[in-house]
Amino acid sequence: MKNKGYEDIGFAKIDHDRKHRQGYPEVIFGAGKTCAQAAEIFKRIKDNGSAAICTRASKEMAEAVKMLVPEAEYIEIANIVIYNENKQELLGNVCIATGGTSDIPVAEEAACILEAFGSKVTRLYDVGVAGIHRLMDNVDILRSANCIIAVAGMEGALPSVVAGLVSVPVIAVPTSVGYGANLGGIAALLGMLNSCASGVSVVNIDNGFGAANQAHLINMLAVRGNNIK
Repeated sequence: MKNKGYEDIGFAKIDHDRKHRQGYPEVIFGAGKTCAQAAEIFKRIKDNGSAAICTRASKEMAEAVKMLVPEAEYIEIANIVIYNENKQELLGNVCIATGGTSDIPVAEEAACILEAFGSKVTRLYDVGVAGIHRLMDNVDILRSANCIIAVAGMEGALPSVVAGLVSVPVIAVPTSVGYGANLGGIAALLGMLNSCASGVSVVNIDNGFGAANQAHLINMLAVRGNNIK
């Protein structure tokens, strides 16, 4: 049943009107859903003419989706299933920096979402403060972006350092990467929340999607303001 921009299928109310309101389609959070539920929601979104995206998708969930939508693509490192027939020109520039290679899965979740929404992404991986020369060699790349997503685990120092080098918003993403006292990302989260650098905002632990959403909005504001592509 479709009503007021959403479709009620019993176990879910699918927001088909989101793209008209916010500029990007409904995104499925796969964790906690059965494979069959995620696949059915995915197909309904696709059939409505929108790009379909499912985050936190296991291989089994991806296989269930592909049974209903064979054209869907599974991006394993990001745990994302995506179908996007009408690919658009990517605009602006969001830089995603990671502290280490272990942070890449969260970074790639953000990158895949940004590209699906229409933002251009520059990837700058493994530039953490433990070898800060790797970061300093890429300051020009950081400064060329409209927004930066800094993804780090351990003590979560990367966003503070990055924010001290640039004049654009920095979105900090703590990851659950680290040894015992990292507490599954809580240490990094608290470190980022207590950043001494201005211009830093923080999303939840491992929340690449949330960071991408916010970065896309900032990037599109810059694109419209500067009339750039």
